[in-house]
Amino acid sequence: MIPVNEPVFGDREAEYTAECIRTGWVSSAGRFIEEFEQRWAAFCGMEHGVAVNNGTSALELAVETLGLKPGDEVIIPSFTIISCALAIVRNGGVPVLVDCDPVTFGLDASQLESRITPRTRAIMPVHIYGHPVDLDPILALAKKHHLVVIEDAAEVHGAEYHAGRAGAAPQWRRCGGLGDISTFSFYANKLVTTGEGGMALTNDPAVAARMRSQRNLCFRPERRFYHTHLGNNFRLTNLQAAVGVAQVERIDEIVARKRRMGHRYTERLNGIARLQLPVEQAWARAVYWMYAVVLDEAAGFDALEFARRLKNEGVETRPFFLGMHEQPALLDRGLFGGERYPVTERIARQGLYLPSGLALTDDQIDQVCAAVRRTLA
Repeated sequence: MIPVNEPVFGDREAEYTAECIRTGWVSSAGRFIEEFEQRWAAFCGMEHGVAVNNGTSALELAVETLGLKPGDEVIIPSFTIISCALAIVRNGGVPVLVDCDPVTFGLDASQLESRITPRTRAIMPVHIYGHPVDLDPILALAKKHHLVVIEDAAEVHGAEYHAGRAGAAPQWRRCGGLGDISTFSFYANKLVTTGEGGMALTNDPAVAARMRSQRNLCFRPERRFYHTHLGNNFRLTNLQAAVGVAQVERIDEIVARKRRMGHRYTERLNGIARLQLPVEQAWARAVYWMYAVVLDEAAGFDALEFARRLKNEGVETRPFFLGMHEQPALLDRGLFGGERYPVTERIARQGLYLPSGLALTDDQIDQVCAAVRRTLA
């Protein structure tokens, strides 16, 4: 079976983690944590990094800084992981949904302004499957309505966006460096992994300080076990950060490899009439975190059946996200009743992603493509 993902580690990861074990710095203090935060923030073009135990925690910290009051709203795409809605609900807010773009699967900015109300506090665009969201119109609306932008960049490590195209000096900028706060996941299937882990980035030192306090139970520096606020234990370990530092050292090599893999898939799957392939927009440099395809409904079967047939061919796949408006845990809370998001619904039924991990060989990509062609013949 060709797996969806396998992480790749090298000698540097082993060297750095061995240092942690040898010196005893294996918990939530040690030199690698600050180095990881600084390196990743600098890579993304941000000033401050706050490392945490996973990407969901990073989102929760980011939303917590908004100081939401009951009824305050944060706009998110329906097509995303439940962590986005969870972060809002757990901070006392109300997630408000928009549908996704049918090509990039990111938040459809054309639907955004109609969802802004006097209770809206923030917009949370989510870069999907390695392709950037078109952020210029989102950032413009946020500025117009005085809203915070929380950029969920969990799936776009190293991807770039051609920002400010309507202005005099547009420039390529890395995803995760465009919002007021950005969040990342370093789960095992990400381009940079620490096994589990995440980070929030910001240019605002006060926001960074608040997130650092929140991740560490809101201990007060002058009196450790005296608490004036309720925080969380979202700390990352030095062991995990050591792996992250080693991975960041070769991020350019990782991004180049992922882009080559995506292009190889496209070359070999191009021309299959019933299959929508990833498209790299002119304003984006995608990293093909997962090679995501959508089966045309005219094929006569859905993604679940497509996955079953590919599994019989020795190819492991994963389904697309199910829209937030179809999640029972959120509907049970009285959210999204009767709402419909047709693009999200279609791609959730018809989409899956193919093996995409860094350990995947060119020969395996060719085998996957041959299996897809046989399955759709």
